[in-house]
Amino acid sequence: GGGGGGGGRAVTLWGCPGAAPGDPAPVPAANSNRASVCRLHRQLYGRRYPVLLVSTDGSTVRLRYSEPKRILMLPLDSSTLPEAERKARLRRQFPSKPKAKAEESFEGIDLDTYKKFWKK
Repeated sequence: GGGGGGGGRAVTLWGCPGAAPGDPAPVPAANSNRASVCRLHRQLYGRRYPVLLVSTDGSTVRLRYSEPKRILMLPLDSSTLPEAERKARLRRQFPSKPKAKAEESFEGIDLDTYKKFWKK
């Protein structure tokens, strides 16, 4: 059952197999067994690349991602860091702008040494 061209797997997994769309159905808690049943469609499988997702605590998960990358790292939450480390990270992320150099003047240059290059 279920329509939509998907074979009806989503209806049999998450709801009761014979229930009408508007009926409230008890949804059991999702766990690893339920998550591993689903599959990628053929067109999507060829466009997804195996990627290693690294969480901020160092744990890793293998998944398929739309861009060909080896490792995806989740951004670190700076509010959990100590104040000194957070400021050091901000300094590395946004370096200070280079100081403006003073313009050179011709007062310290001996013009006689460059006289041979002048056009007459």
